[in-house]
Amino acid sequence: MLPNTGKLAGCTVFITGASRGIGKAIALKAAKDGANIVIAAKTTQTHPKLPGTIYTAAEEIEAAGGRALPCVVDVRDEQQINSAVEKAVEKFGGIDILVNNASAISLTNTLETPTKRVDLMMSVNTRGTYLTSKACIPYLRKSKIAHILNLSPPLNLNPMWFKQHCAYTIAKYGMSMCVLGMAEEFRGEIAVNALWPKTAIHTAAMDMLGGSGIESQCRKVEIIADAAYSIFRKPKSFTGNFIIDENILKEEGIKNFDIYAVKPGPVPEIKEEKLRPQPKPQRSGPVEETFRIVKDSLSDDVVKATQAIYQFELSGEDGGTWFLDLKNKSGNVGYGEPSDRADVVMSMSTDDFVKMFSGKLKPTMAFMSGKLKIKGNMALAIKLEKLMNQMNSRL
Repeated sequence: MLPNTGKLAGCTVFITGASRGIGKAIALKAAKDGANIVIAAKTTQTHPKLPGTIYTAAEEIEAAGGRALPCVVDVRDEQQINSAVEKAVEKFGGIDILVNNASAISLTNTLETPTKRVDLMMSVNTRGTYLTSKACIPYLRKSKIAHILNLSPPLNLNPMWFKQHCAYTIAKYGMSMCVLGMAEEFRGEIAVNALWPKTAIHTAAMDMLGGSGIESQCRKVEIIADAAYSIFRKPKSFTGNFIIDENILKEEGIKNFDIYAVKPGPVPEIKEEKLRPQPKPQRSGPVEETFRIVKDSLSDDVVKATQAIYQFELSGEDGGTWFLDLKNKSGNVGYGEPSDRADVVMSMSTDDFVKMFSGKLKPTMAFMSGKLKIKGNMALAIKLEKLMNQMNSRL
């Protein structure tokens, strides 16, 4: 697991829904650094099926080394949000990090979702995130750390992620759209990002939703806590990202993810909530080999001359999402989404991708024939074609 560094000592972290589950796990991780935690949640008395209150969470946080301020907050109530923010500033002197974790869920289709449940999800997920962010932003702007982290998915408009639970997806995407808008609005002042799990996460709420035996398909809440902690350590310039927990922890050097499994063995990627499923790459295939050669060809001069991030959506064997970063440092390639938003997204089959990089298929011809689809900056796409021509001799 990701070790604590003490960087959050004395920082104030305002977390909605922190009385249990993921919110409490993030709180405890920060508390080990000596952070101040504002527990903004509704539960004051133990629920028969959902253990934990704001007061029991406060005891655990203080036992872990942090300072705690339990506040009764229903994020649908703007007055309760504002009151908790005022109390936090009065007790701790400011707010450095906001985690919008509070969420309502109903994985039901349109005809089976009561209006009352639709209103609850929209009010808690989208509106609650927006209002809590709005209340904290004046204080976050004064912080040297200044992070907002929403527990929400990458924005993907593939209809398959709406058809089974349209209202829930809309409500969660509202949280993600807050990231999209606020990251740009407060760029340079506040880092605003989203975090989402690659697999299901085992919580008491998941037990209620999934029933007996669901834990074997889940990872522990600690993986989200570690991923959130990694994000909090990054500068304000790290903003507008939709982060998958496993991807950022791999960047931190973590290789063994069995430590996060509730039960030993492989944990399946979530199907109901994960909004960007990716096939597992075969690490010895032609695509992997192509990217390895491309990586060996990178240089500071290439990065300086190109200044673009490319994302490849590849179908077929050895496919999935890959990236080529020719904008940051000395460049990078890899499986998954880039850490910064791609300037160009190219969609094609793996066979055509390999042919294109080896010079057997011209990108212009691939595009004209419909084998290659391009979204984004066409001028930067043309730059990549010139770079391919230079690499053809090695591929």
